[in-house]
Amino acid sequence: MKSAKELAGALPRCPSVLVVDDDASVRAAIELLMGDGQYQVTYKSGVAEALEAIAAEAYDLVITDLRLGADSGLEVIRRAKVADPSVPAILMTSFSSMDSAISALRLGATDYIIKPFNNDEFLHACDRALEERKLRQENAVLRRSLKRSLDRKTLIGEHPKILRLMDMVRKTAASDAMVLIRGESGTGKELVAHAMHYESARANGPLVAVNCGAIPAELVESELFGHTKGAYTGAVGANEGLIREANFGTLFLDEIGDMPLPLQVKFLRVLEDKQIRPVGSREVYHIDVRIIAATNKDLKEAVASGEFREDLYYRINVIDLHVPPLRERGSDVDLLTRHFIEQYSQSVGKRITGLDAEFNDFIHSYDWPGNVRELKNLIERAVILAEREVLAYSDLADGVVSPVLSEHAYDKLDHPLSIEGYIKQVVLQYQDKVPEVELAAMLGIGRKALWMRRRRWGLPRPGKADTEPESN
Repeated sequence: MKSAKELAGALPRCPSVLVVDDDASVRAAIELLMGDGQYQVTYKSGVAEALEAIAAEAYDLVITDLRLGADSGLEVIRRAKVADPSVPAILMTSFSSMDSAISALRLGATDYIIKPFNNDEFLHACDRALEERKLRQENAVLRRSLKRSLDRKTLIGEHPKILRLMDMVRKTAASDAMVLIRGESGTGKELVAHAMHYESARANGPLVAVNCGAIPAELVESELFGHTKGAYTGAVGANEGLIREANFGTLFLDEIGDMPLPLQVKFLRVLEDKQIRPVGSREVYHIDVRIIAATNKDLKEAVASGEFREDLYYRINVIDLHVPPLRERGSDVDLLTRHFIEQYSQSVGKRITGLDAEFNDFIHSYDWPGNVRELKNLIERAVILAEREVLAYSDLADGVVSPVLSEHAYDKLDHPLSIEGYIKQVVLQYQDKVPEVELAAMLGIGRKALWMRRRRWGLPRPGKADTEPESN
């Protein structure tokens, strides 16, 4: 048998309604109409009380009188719409005028009721407003679900490191604890953030991604916190900010190590107080957002060098997730290659069945300094240029990918060359000038990958037996 608490949780939640009127008799009449248990009603007599209630709690419907002493009920509607643009509002007045009706409608009021009102018409207006809100919310959920079904990003891999990562995502997704995702560029940190969001109870809420390093430093604060019209030169309109846009969902802060120090102080305060104040505004807004951060930097070193605040580091690093580089994922390179071949073959309408031997050798010998992103881009280009059902190494056109070369080597290369051409020319130019380990590092590959290429080209290791090195 279910407990009373479980049964209560299974019942539909009563709509929460805020009623604002300075006439006690009107409040009493509405209480008789709405006091049957179908609504959860909060009653306030003035604007100041109403604004405090709106700041402290979210409502499904706001009903307010137009004249509240010396104040106007239009201010209640305006502030309610700022807190939640989707909340319906009904304006009541004993002083019917076209001006007040137009003002109410411009502010987003759902309906306009003349006092004294008919009881049935009053309840019908309330139910109609609540039903419209419900339909809008259901449509929003359907749109988000459709979007996720079309472009939802998922982690792909069978290596033990990836399986452990997936397990950690599943275990921690249900909590609201802050997460720090670490990993090299291109490893798929954003995919981890997507997986964590869509495995969580916030899956129907927004997922807002922000690259802290891509926004100019002088605009980061206004982009995150929002701003009022005229808050700074160029602020031609108000902006609610990305944090409020992510309300009731997840905010993904990519490359958080690039967040300017002054903003780190303000952001730490946001995490502690759960409130934000837009640039140029005196108003404070409560937020309910889960924070997931990612970085390709060593934040401990950044803390030691004074580039990142220690208190913020420990605040965001409640759950630490590391995404391994592709070179440490073994046969996942085959799994990912097949996935990208299928994905891009379908998108361009080609039938690609696999790779030729030379392409396959390259896939396994290359160290992938750009990780999964580099592999993805390489396969996409090869599929687009392919003329056969099997991708050939020759499908890698000049300049698709180049290994990580030192500046002095790169400047002396003759252009254009294929990937393998770059590597071979550097080997020929520098094999007698630099140690083997340094040459492999210059190319961005391991020693074993360099040895495999020498064997393929018929180039013995200078002054040494042509045997496989013990390690990379």
